[in-house]
Amino acid sequence: MKTYAFDKIVLSPADIDLSYSPLRAQIQEETYVLGAFNPGMSRLSNGNLILMVRIAEALRQPVRSDKIHSIRWDVEKGYVLDAYPLDEVDISDPRKFTLKNFAPTPVMALTSLSWILPVELNARGDAIVRIHYDKIIAPQKGYQEYGIEDARISFIQGKYYMTTCSVSSERHSTTLYRSDDGLHYTLEGIILDHQNKDMLLFEGKINGLYYALTRPLGSAFFATAPRAAFKPGPSINLAQSPDLLHWKPVDTPFLRPMQNSHSVLKLGGGSQPILTPDGWLFLFHVVEEKGEVGIYKTYWGLMDKDNPTKILHLEMGQPLIEANPELTKGMEDSIYLKDVVFTTGIAEMGGQYIVASGELDLCCRITHIPKSVFKTQ
Repeated sequence: MKTYAFDKIVLSPADIDLSYSPLRAQIQEETYVLGAFNPGMSRLSNGNLILMVRIAEALRQPVRSDKIHSIRWDVEKGYVLDAYPLDEVDISDPRKFTLKNFAPTPVMALTSLSWILPVELNARGDAIVRIHYDKIIAPQKGYQEYGIEDARISFIQGKYYMTTCSVSSERHSTTLYRSDDGLHYTLEGIILDHQNKDMLLFEGKINGLYYALTRPLGSAFFATAPRAAFKPGPSINLAQSPDLLHWKPVDTPFLRPMQNSHSVLKLGGGSQPILTPDGWLFLFHVVEEKGEVGIYKTYWGLMDKDNPTKILHLEMGQPLIEANPELTKGMEDSIYLKDVVFTTGIAEMGGQYIVASGELDLCCRITHIPKSVFKTQ
């Protein structure tokens, strides 16, 4: 495992005051912070860093009277609880439960609901300056009834653009927020439809167009040719747009699982692509097979600055970042997953990059990585 001079947990569930929760006014059941994790990150005009943290707020006792309860935001009623008989659900995944009546179609509900909390760090990202409870981003549309997840921020031409995953029975979509200062955000609406997440906007235009990495999902894939270099499964794709609202997938495939990577279940985007002297730097996650959830690790690559479909370098040997049990010592009572690191943001700091990740779907991790790590020669 690679080690770095600064690599720490900067925010955990213990730091969150749920008296400010958007659920407080309507959910009378006791809740707790299941995770404060997967933070989008950017630098504010004052030099400090802003983390847009996913707060997964969960029911302390979701099971009562032989039923399991799910939190949902209703357009008319606000936050409500829905009950399902235990013999009608599968609870093998600690993050969700599956309704058996719809099998084999996977239909899920959640015992937690996620909202976005802005947390301001100092310029180095090693200390909390302020938690902006007055600027919480919570569900406000029907397509966000099960919450808002995994923000990613890109600073483009003087404005902050934040993509999030909005979860609902309507669709599992990508939504866009815009901000002039990185703290006050306006919802622009859905920009990618059902089953597409981890959308990462490039921090700059390419030949007059905006570009993004996307991750289309699905429950079925077609077989590749018998001796193809790639195997079927979820992949990272490219899309382009004239205005950040209307997106066309790029016809050329981008990053797909390789046949020689037998343990790789899937891969997806990590931090927003940033322009370096060597090309567009992007960090992404790979999921290896293990148990119900898998092992998440972070890797990196470089794209051509004028043609992002051209990958100049792909580092798939040693992981850039792996889950580190040493960082979460003392949190054993809160840990419900292992072997998961999910990188979600990057910012420059002199000769280093500050990298933000979610650790174990539990807390926020900041790692300082020397720029020399990303040299290809």
